Amino acid sequence: MRSISEIKNYMLWFLLLWIFSAFLIRFIFNKPRKSSAILHLPPSPPSLPIIGHLHHLRPLLLHKSFHNLFCEYGPLLYLRFGSYPCLLVSSPSVAEEIFKNQDANFASRPISPLDDCLIFGNTGFVTAPYGDYWRFMKKLSVTELLGTQQIERSRTVRHQETARFLSKMIQSARKTEVVDVGAELMKLTNNIICRVVASTSCSDEDDEAKRIRELLKMSCELAGKMSFANSLGPFKKLGFWLYAKKSKDVTARYDQLMEKLLRKHEDKAKNNGSDDNKDFMDILLKVCHDDTAELRITREQMKSFIADLFFSGTSTTAETMQWAMAELINNPSVYKIARDEIESVVGRNRLVKETDIRSLHYVQAITKETLRLYPNAPFAPRVCIKDCKINGFDIPQNTPVAVNLYSIMRDPTIWEKPNEFCPERFLDLATSKIETKGQNFDFIPFGGGRRGCPGKNLAYILMNTAIASVIQCLDLKVIGEDGDSAKVNMQEAIGMSLAMASPLQCLPLVHFDPFC
Repeated sequence: MRSISEIKNYMLWFLLLWIFSAFLIRFIFNKPRKSSAILHLPPSPPSLPIIGHLHHLRPLLLHKSFHNLFCEYGPLLYLRFGSYPCLLVSSPSVAEEIFKNQDANFASRPISPLDDCLIFGNTGFVTAPYGDYWRFMKKLSVTELLGTQQIERSRTVRHQETARFLSKMIQSARKTEVVDVGAELMKLTNNIICRVVASTSCSDEDDEAKRIRELLKMSCELAGKMSFANSLGPFKKLGFWLYAKKSKDVTARYDQLMEKLLRKHEDKAKNNGSDDNKDFMDILLKVCHDDTAELRITREQMKSFIADLFFSGTSTTAETMQWAMAELINNPSVYKIARDEIESVVGRNRLVKETDIRSLHYVQAITKETLRLYPNAPFAPRVCIKDCKINGFDIPQNTPVAVNLYSIMRDPTIWEKPNEFCPERFLDLATSKIETKGQNFDFIPFGGGRRGCPGKNLAYILMNTAIASVIQCLDLKVIGEDGDSAKVNMQEAIGMSLAMASPLQCLPLVHFDPFC
């Protein structure tokens, strides 16, 4: 009778034989189009038979692999992963071509088998193809959630939740407790989104808010692993198969939670017909049940759209603020300059407010510099809807495009000492004019064009205010193994967004208590 190790070896050889056979069949039968031979495509790095450029990828850190390709081979590359093409754009001028000059032709995102494995598939706003549904949902989100008036209406919620976050941090400082700063920032952003979108009470004891945070964390980790699998060409189905069960489990749990929230809102609407104090979920339900609406949305589309809001408004914003805190700890001189600015503008008698931010230029520079080094998403996916030309090269219809935000904002020909944290660069007269409207393509942390992040204005308000509040009230100290102060580990984690690999565990020290 064979041993377990022998059986495992047989299984491994069988798996390798199956993969090789799949490659061979694809190579024999999946011939390229004849027309591709006469296309003037962008340059490509050296490739290998069958697998194309897969050997250039660094496992599970795609943005690093793309950055290495940019540094070695140039800013516009035509890549092939197996038989799947991809245009890699790492130049501001080509980003402008995609986000501005030919925006309509690149307004869709690639449709991928990955979408069907994520929460509610591609029925959400973020992954939906460019068309009537996507335009309607963007209009709805801007007019009812992310517009200037709507942001102003939710100011009280942001102030209350920021105060709650600071109070918790100060309590931990009084008890000399080490705090997971990232987890607390995630609670802050999640609480704000939950209250604005679904009027959900988000105390530490609240089960629904806690479940949303847990599912968001699981979704982010899963999406990162499956995103890498999606880049593996012929291997992608094997990768999806490995994570399919967990994906279905996360989706089922999220669907159950969303259904519970929707039913609560439907019961509330039946008992109270007033339009007062309606949240965004109430507005979605009204559109769903309105026969005269510009576009009818399904219940699944509602759930998917809300999932997009929770993901984009919670995890990415919290991750950026965590990077900012880490850089501030590692750069105490920056911390001091920012605190001096806050105290000169605000004083030490009250907590900094959102309305103070316009006068806190150095704090704004800290946020921008953090986004430059650690964009929420390191690359922006697009797809070429119809054949076009870029820089004289032919770009075939349906070619997926990755705009390499990470490399554009670390390009040494644009940014001096691009890998160093230096907020002062945004105080320079020329650089300070870089704004957040997506018209300067050297600095595009939220992407650009009509497909750019619609919530960037809200994100800036929240990040600037939270960062300023921490600087004003707290000193953050990382304790090393020897008990002395230590530097923060800046290693990046696996995932679709740019997160820290290790939790930011800090001992907070009170500098100013606004609640006394």
